[in-house]
Amino acid sequence: MPSERRSWAPLLAVCAGYFMVILDVTVINVAVPVIGRELSASLTGIQWITDGYTLVFAGFLLTGGALGDRLGNRRVFCTGVAVFTVSSAACALAPSALFLVVARLVEGLGAALIVPGSLALLQQAYPEKAVRSRAFGLWGSMAGIAASAGPLLGGLLVSTVGWRWVFLINLPVGAACLALTLRHVGRSPRRADRPLDWPAQCAVVAAVGLLTGALNEAGRRGWSDAAVLAGLGLAVLAAAAFALRERLARSPVLPLGLLRSRAMSGGAVIGLLFNFGFYGMVFTASLEFQHQRGFSALGTGLALFPAVAMTMFASVLSGRLTRRTGDRPLVVSGMLLAALGLAGWAAAGADPAYALLVLPMTAAGFGTSFALTGSTATVMGAAPEAYSGAASALFNTTRQVGSATGVALGGSLLASATDYSTGIRTSMFIGALAYLAAAVLAWRCVPSKGAAPGPEPFSSDGR
Repeated sequence: MPSERRSWAPLLAVCAGYFMVILDVTVINVAVPVIGRELSASLTGIQWITDGYTLVFAGFLLTGGALGDRLGNRRVFCTGVAVFTVSSAACALAPSALFLVVARLVEGLGAALIVPGSLALLQQAYPEKAVRSRAFGLWGSMAGIAASAGPLLGGLLVSTVGWRWVFLINLPVGAACLALTLRHVGRSPRRADRPLDWPAQCAVVAAVGLLTGALNEAGRRGWSDAAVLAGLGLAVLAAAAFALRERLARSPVLPLGLLRSRAMSGGAVIGLLFNFGFYGMVFTASLEFQHQRGFSALGTGLALFPAVAMTMFASVLSGRLTRRTGDRPLVVSGMLLAALGLAGWAAAGADPAYALLVLPMTAAGFGTSFALTGSTATVMGAAPEAYSGAASALFNTTRQVGSATGVALGGSLLASATDYSTGIRTSMFIGALAYLAAAVLAWRCVPSKGAAPGPEPFSSDGR
């Protein structure tokens, strides 16, 4: 029996890779003004430095999951870590804005290879349900910690050693992640007989990329802008083409049997809803603190700290409690607590003192992290082992769409409201409704204690 330190080495490796991926979504925000000045970047160039990474990351998640199932999740995960680390070095050494944009696109591709394999590797490394739940909880807490630590860490680095260190910090983390994975994570099964359905892959990349791009632009241009509407329309067409291809394919990327599973599809929608609420809150709160209260980038990071201070504790606690209660009570109670937090912010008044916002932010961060463990376990438990990469990719794709929607809607509400206070309170109220919807869905879709979700049976063609 390996020692406790050795037994948790796979978790440490996977969490290191996941932390880098999520950190790079938010850490760049406080650095782009300085980058734009030093590299003489246009406004469009600055936007691509920020959004290009997210677009490629979200668009290729399902491709990364399919490659992991076919070639082995450990192999694809390690390839993603290597690509991400090398491209981070290229970002740090970028001599021009164009070079940096291209390097960020490659970095997003590395992220898309890392994330689907991360959950699949945890499922492989920890077959016992109780231990796996703790591992999923700690994995999930990395998202909240990295997302909210990004502005704080970015502000510290930019104001001390310079913006290039925003990318250089990935090098030692990536090297350690790769070494730990190769040493402590076992080889994953390879299913070379499963072909990659390239038409379906291209359709889902187009659908997710167009949707994410349209949602990002909606925050700047407004929901009625022609480019935004065209992007949304094309995303729907691409999604329809993907669904048709999956129905006809002999070896589908995402078998329709997975989506017919209440636990699988419900868990994926729950992930979309709580990311919508959490990242919408973080985005609008950041604008509130900087634009309305005059906080610096570093001050904003400190102000947001209550939203993540309890995430690690919440994840560990939910991972331990699930053995006694099952996943359903934890997901439902977490979503209800988060809903109360955002509703509390919405009801706090037009210009509440910062002290009145600490408890709502803490409740939202704690509740989201408390529910993430159970929803992750539900989705992964509903998938056959042969499709663990696809299940992980589906869950993380819906979460990315939720994040993009929450940010875009929050930006639109702030831009269109009669005053800033009305916009942010409306955004918090809508986020609370999303959490409430997730709680109702969890009551119906997350299995109760003793009723494991169980993988759906599949026919020989994978459907």
